[in-house]
Amino acid sequence: MNDAQTDGEAAPLELRIEAKSYLSADGTPFEVVRDLELRLDAGSFGALIGPSGCGKTTILRIAAGLDPDFRGRLHAPGSGRLGIVFQEPRLLPWRTVEDNVRLVLAREERADLTDLFEILGLGDHLDRYPGELSLGLARRVAIARAFAVEPDFLLLDEPFVSLDEAVATRLRDELVALTTRSKITTLFVTHDLAEAVQLADRLFFLSDRPTHIILEKALPPPRGARSQGMIASICDEMRELLAGAAIHAAESRPSSSDQTGLDRKADKFGG
Repeated sequence: MNDAQTDGEAAPLELRIEAKSYLSADGTPFEVVRDLELRLDAGSFGALIGPSGCGKTTILRIAAGLDPDFRGRLHAPGSGRLGIVFQEPRLLPWRTVEDNVRLVLAREERADLTDLFEILGLGDHLDRYPGELSLGLARRVAIARAFAVEPDFLLLDEPFVSLDEAVATRLRDELVALTTRSKITTLFVTHDLAEAVQLADRLFFLSDRPTHIILEKALPPPRGARSQGMIASICDEMRELLAGAAIHAAESRPSSSDQTGLDRKADKFGG
């Protein structure tokens, strides 16, 4: 049972998941999230960082209101205009690029999306179909669709995974431009520490399952304009903090599952 509601435009995202479980194929329950509490200021950009399979997508689905079957509470920011970018673009193959973007708008609404298409480099591709697009272009269409509704709350689930670095770098820059211009409260899932440091105002590091936040860090402004040297320095600092958290967990609860998760996370970001 949970308490889920939408707050005003200036309200923060507040999410507490006391427990979230699924049933395995044989009917055995297994716990995915336990005692996770997250707060993100209105208009800021938060990054969830954790190992594969730890429950990042589950947290995002709960934050989106797509999965009410959890114990806890959700206070979503804004007036209910939600934009979501999934790991896969999820475009309709029989519709053009422009039609895929406009699907999220009311039938009678003919919003001027010229600036959005220009920022994302889609202006010359509006009449093409998804089967004619590279993965990078398809991801741009998915991002454009999320922004077309002028959201006040944006969720992104590893939108740049499996892209080559040059394409991913450009898309990150475009995402920074869009979220900075619109001041959208954004929650972004990634396993790439450097990517998170480049994009975010605040980092939330997750443990293995049942996942919870093991480390939270506010980053110095300005996001999106940090130099490579600053990003590398912050990444080194985060690795040291994670290693310290692992030592603390070992001293306080030497046999707990948290220790395994912390050790893995410190190793993951070790080089």
